[in-house]
Amino acid sequence: MARIVVADDDTDIRDLVVFKLVQAGHDVVPVSDGAAAVAACRAHAPDLAVLDVMMPVMTGLEACRALRAEPALSDIPVILLTARTQDVDVELGRDAGADEYVAKPFSPRELAARVDQVLDRRRRGGA
Repeated sequence: MARIVVADDDTDIRDLVVFKLVQAGHDVVPVSDGAAAVAACRAHAPDLAVLDVMMPVMTGLEACRALRAEPALSDIPVILLTARTQDVDVELGRDAGADEYVAKPFSPRELAARVDQVLDRRRRGGA
């Protein structure tokens, strides 16, 4: 079981992601924006963060950059979840430090598989 911060301002999507990850046996900390995600990462030391890109207060890209800038948080793997799927958007996500980029709409099963892959890489020291 891993602790995962999930940030999405769309309640329905956040609830779906939380449900699927809890169903997979994870401990999930749900929040509604990027600033809250960074604060939750400081408070809960998660194994992974799943961040929507387009959120109020602080975007997922900004939150990812903030995590990478803090030594205590910089090794938390990040999956960006977004409807923005142009090559330039994916490149911006990678430049911000994201480990994975999952496009909306997404299959909850695929997201859970990607979460497992990222967590497995982290356990093996490759994330």
